[in-house]
Amino acid sequence: MKMYAKGVSVDDQSKALAFYTDKLGFQVKHDIPLGEYRWLTVVSPEEPEGVELLLEPNAHPATPVYQAALKADGIPFTAFSVDDLDAEVARLEKAGVEFTKAPMDVGTAKIAVLDDTCGNLIQLIELKE
Repeated sequence: MKMYAKGVSVDDQSKALAFYTDKLGFQVKHDIPLGEYRWLTVVSPEEPEGVELLLEPNAHPATPVYQAALKADGIPFTAFSVDDLDAEVARLEKAGVEFTKAPMDVGTAKIAVLDDTCGNLIQLIELKE
């Protein structure tokens, strides 16, 4: 068994697609209409055959409440790894991405947290060797 997709709930699939592709640099893997919503996944250009990130509508009544609670407490929904956190943060800030936590050293890693504009905080992590 291996992972196929990781879901992130979003308040608007089109807005999420623009953010995750235009700002973060992911690429569309699947965009399949399914009535009101879409099966919408993106992948890292570094791993086009890797785990897909499913931009899933937060249509279930519990999802927006859960998202809001995590965000209010400053808890990231998920994390993405980067090779050079400082360079990635600088690139993303230049693109207009807002960070809720500036880069910080946490011992075995450096982390920062960004707002994905779709209801989530996302942690970026650079693991130290």
